[in-house]
Amino acid sequence: MTTRLTATGTRQRQAQQALDELGPAKAQSERMSVQCPRAHHVAAIYDTRIGPVILTHPGAHAHGSKDFVDTGHHAARRADRLDLLEAGDGVGDDVPAWCDCGPVQLSRTHLLDRLRAGERKVIVG
Repeated sequence: MTTRLTATGTRQRQAQQALDELGPAKAQSERMSVQCPRAHHVAAIYDTRIGPVILTHPGAHAHGSKDFVDTGHHAARRADRLDLLEAGDGVGDDVPAWCDCGPVQLSRTHLLDRLRAGERKVIVG
């Protein structure tokens, strides 16, 4: 029996493969940082061979290589979410994300417009 991926699953797999292909050059391929008004990291957008890929943190996360999640303040850690930034068939405009202020909905259209304008940092919220 074969299983077929949903459109979302296929997009996420493609985004993961494209990001993995960047290898050590991942940091140099970051095109935009998305932050809340309090300067918390919300998402990053990378330039890949298949187009812009968005990496969001939809739950509590550490803030540095030696930081630990503040489990007393945050309930749980969820895995990072990867997706293609450009919408496709059956894909809505909203991208769920999270910062220390709480949940955030990012607009693909808004981020693409800012990316095309050459902005490197976007404040949302």
